[in-house]
Amino acid sequence: MIDRLEMFVALAAERHFGRAAEVCGVTQPSLSAGIRALEDQLGVQLVYRGSRFQGLTPEGARVLDWARRILGDVRSMRDEMRSVHKGLSGVVRLGVIPTALPMVADLTAPFTAAHPNVRVTVLSRTSAEILAGIETLELDAGITYLDNEPLGRVSQVSLYVEYYRFLCAPGSALAGRDQVTWAEVAGENLCLLTGDMQNRRIVNALLAEAGVKAAPGVESNSSMALIGHVMSGRWASVVPKRLADMFRGAGLVSVPIVSPEAEHVVGLIAPKRDPQTPVLMALMEEAGRLSRR
Repeated sequence: MIDRLEMFVALAAERHFGRAAEVCGVTQPSLSAGIRALEDQLGVQLVYRGSRFQGLTPEGARVLDWARRILGDVRSMRDEMRSVHKGLSGVVRLGVIPTALPMVADLTAPFTAAHPNVRVTVLSRTSAEILAGIETLELDAGITYLDNEPLGRVSQVSLYVEYYRFLCAPGSALAGRDQVTWAEVAGENLCLLTGDMQNRRIVNALLAEAGVKAAPGVESNSSMALIGHVMSGRWASVVPKRLADMFRGAGLVSVPIVSPEAEHVVGLIAPKRDPQTPVLMALMEEAGRLSRR
């Protein structure tokens, strides 16, 4: 049953029998047979079939919810039993919003030092992709905003408060200011994150509150791409304070943005389970220690 549920979840994620078979490490006929056997066990049709995958039936969509929960619990059980004999080990797949990438080592460095048999894979993802990845079991945890958009049913630990800075080259008209307003920022030649990023939605809302709207000449889903454009001297950007601080010594100027001086909480999220897996419990405990520093 567990193997068949794994196949079914993979098929729902890949929406293609061949790719799902590759993910599961089986042949396509074996995967198709496993799905049919699962349907026979449950007494319902799970998948619409034709010459190719055509989607889940209503019953299939409901079984998918159950399958994810069951597989999450099974993985938790395996992790706990492994930790009893070998200590914590395994791989943590951590989705991180781009603006939090500069600080992720503050969490992963002490965590892996305390648990040397645990490896961490850090993946840059949007906040929506992090939530979806946790739901589909493609991610184990994520670092994202906690207080701006709904998170759903997850466990969470705050890490730090994000503040915003106007980042520009020394020759910018605003480079000599002690602070700037959001309205003034909108008048500059900006490069900003793309609209699918929650940071961009936050910036858009703050600009709208000031009665202005940004018209960036460059957009990117990479914070490093924005930094590169600012370094060219032709653009400026709005970035989190932690990211701006990293490049002040590289010849860039960081100016606080006020009216308002906005702030948002960034933290660690993980599936809400009781009991939690030992690895994720240890990661959340480390996040708690980091937030108290």
